[in-house]
Amino acid sequence: MNPENPLIVQSDRTLLLDVHSPLAEECRMALIPFAELLSSPEHLHTYILTPLSLWNAGSAGFTPKDAVEVLKKYARYDVPESVAVWIEETASRFGKLRLIPAPSKIDENTKIKNEFLYLVSSSPYVYKEISSHPSIKKLLVPSAYNAPENPQSISEEEKNFCFLLPLTERGTVKQALLKAGWPVKDEVPLRNGDPLEVNLKEEKSDGNSFAVRSYQKEAADALVGNGGPGTGFGTIVLPCGAGKTIVGMEIMSRLKTETLILTTNVTAVHQWINELLDKTNLTKEQISEYTGESKDLKPVTVATYQILTWRPDKDAPFPHFSIFREKNWGLIIYDEVHILPAPVFRVVAELQAVHRVGLTATLVREDGLEGFVFSLVGPKRYDVPWKELEKEKWIASAQCIEVRIDFSDEDRLNYSVASPREKHRIASENPVKLQIVKELTQKFSDDRILIIGQYLSQLEEIASLLKVPLITGKTPSSERDRIYADFKSEASRILVVSKVANFAIDLPDASMAIQVSGTFGSRQEEAQRLGRILRPKERTSRFFTLITRNSTEEDFGNNRQKFLAEQGYSYKIIRYENSGSFDELTDDETEKQP
Repeated sequence: MNPENPLIVQSDRTLLLDVHSPLAEECRMALIPFAELLSSPEHLHTYILTPLSLWNAGSAGFTPKDAVEVLKKYARYDVPESVAVWIEETASRFGKLRLIPAPSKIDENTKIKNEFLYLVSSSPYVYKEISSHPSIKKLLVPSAYNAPENPQSISEEEKNFCFLLPLTERGTVKQALLKAGWPVKDEVPLRNGDPLEVNLKEEKSDGNSFAVRSYQKEAADALVGNGGPGTGFGTIVLPCGAGKTIVGMEIMSRLKTETLILTTNVTAVHQWINELLDKTNLTKEQISEYTGESKDLKPVTVATYQILTWRPDKDAPFPHFSIFREKNWGLIIYDEVHILPAPVFRVVAELQAVHRVGLTATLVREDGLEGFVFSLVGPKRYDVPWKELEKEKWIASAQCIEVRIDFSDEDRLNYSVASPREKHRIASENPVKLQIVKELTQKFSDDRILIIGQYLSQLEEIASLLKVPLITGKTPSSERDRIYADFKSEASRILVVSKVANFAIDLPDASMAIQVSGTFGSRQEEAQRLGRILRPKERTSRFFTLITRNSTEEDFGNNRQKFLAEQGYSYKIIRYENSGSFDELTDDETEKQP
């Protein structure tokens, strides 16, 4: 026992970090490679050990012995033996299966070269388990190892426990094996795409200097690695406003290859293109967009997930999936990878030979498919706590405020007899919220304000009340771009947006957000909406959430706050009575950032 140590390791594999300990910061940094942060309130931060967190660590060369040594070094009490054993057994699963190249074969009839891979194991028990697994054995063919020209090392044991699979099944097999609890160490070299000279500028188009930040370089280092097997693919996790786009461009400048960039909407496509033109040597002739409006393919092509997943009817093929194969891409960037649509997962499973990077602010998926991102795009290569970047002034500080309001008697009666889904909408569209929105926009007249919600009728009413622009999924792309430009140029101070603005929208001047309704309990959405106001700025940003008391919205709100708690943000709760309720936001709490 060492009472000065900051960490309490519990037998359920949760880790409690006492932030008041002198060694707390040092311990937190040591935990980042292999533990997931669950919550970070004022005094004790909670981490958890999961198979995926340990396998992510394993992919970066972090061993189970390393993890146990960290726990023992910082533990206040003895590390439970069950935890140490579990770490050893779970983490050791990573690397028990390896993918390596196999000789290609020429089809005698078609004369087409078919490429193959070996899946090898040094364990007869793992080999036997996989051979008998119902959903996996049909994907693999037991094979004798016969690849003398293979430069990669392979043990004698692995030669005895070997499967053969087509190159095109690489991702599908990895996905199936991860689901079965056996993560694959992919050591098949990635192919080189067509070359493209990409360099970052030292001066932006407006004449201001430009330099890649240290953590952005570290993120690119973590993904590109030494260029050898097992590197060149993975996921980068950085908060909104921290410059994930610049990380993508830094990776492009290192790999120097033709690149396909996939993102969430047409506005995000245009923002990527503008950033590329502003900060790289690429010209307009080298960059194209592939959207519903334009379908050109150039050395750098920026496309939307929507166009890729479009098809004439539910039984038809996806006609635009051909974009993946029409050029010899050397890099694919998946922007906002946490929302990767299920149909795109199918193609990603085929594109395992290409350098690929996922960019996201959070790997949280409410459907629990984070493992698919791990197996198909790649493991988490880099992550940094939001508060760490806030402390360094790379992102804005933010004050999170929850405003709790009551129903009117009539709405309370309607709510009490409604179905569960109707209850959420009634609570979300509480008419009192319109009054509060108006009061907030008047009180904070110096702020650039985003009003964000789920229900179009509610947003239309707010936009009409305030006489301000509204952007929804129905707003044409050209009109969206004009409205965003007006907001950036200060032609308009307030903007009402639907969930289309949750992702990949750069509004650097927004200093305040008012969330009037949301998608049930989505932590992912909460993170993205807060991110809209975290671009670096002089003043502290404010994030208001309006919640109807004693309703399902309150329950969902608690879940949505989880992500913010995980990142170290605390909520100030205001019980709304009248316009004077906001007077308690003192000057100290709304002062400018130093």
